[in-house]
Amino acid sequence: MKPYIVAVTGASGVIYGIKLVQALIDMERDVALVVSEQARVVLQEEMAISSQDIVHPENLHRIFGSSASRYITLYSPKDFTAPIASGSYPVEGMAVIPCTMGTLGAIACGTSQNLIHRAADCAIKEGRKLVLVPRETPLNSIHLENMLKLSRLGVSMVAAMPAFYSGEKSVEDMVNFMVGKVLDQLGIVHALYPRWTGKKIEPFTLTENL
Repeated sequence: MKPYIVAVTGASGVIYGIKLVQALIDMERDVALVVSEQARVVLQEEMAISSQDIVHPENLHRIFGSSASRYITLYSPKDFTAPIASGSYPVEGMAVIPCTMGTLGAIACGTSQNLIHRAADCAIKEGRKLVLVPRETPLNSIHLENMLKLSRLGVSMVAAMPAFYSGEKSVEDMVNFMVGKVLDQLGIVHALYPRWTGKKIEPFTLTENL
């Protein structure tokens, strides 16, 4: 089975990437995982995940459970000899989640400074599905121009903007919503958040206590 590439970069919101990997292996999908050096720092800060657990394949079960070694292949961001560095290696698609503005800019300019950039470049040149989850605010004109450039090339921009129309009440609900949106773009059926089916909304009336 062809794997999905999941790249986690050093933006805030690394929980999105961890949840996507977990969702994929729960659905018995193979994952080629790349975690940037900066992301390892953020994982420690935001989720108390040790760099030792995310850089050594034998420790991945501490994060993703006992099936981690069966479905996850871990690659160093410095490893340009990895199979996902070649467009000839078949993959189902790729998600960069979360995606720093530096990573987005490198992908937009085609400068392959690490394995994440190169794998994304391969996805674009081979016409494969590439989903970026930018997490930054406010956005400047450089960020927006890079997003527009990639969008015109067919890259899906799923900005980390959780919604609330499905009754999201917790951080987990909001994370599931965003990861579900990424799975939607990858064409994977899931039940991470309830679909909008239309609801009758009572007219709003303003009343005053006189």
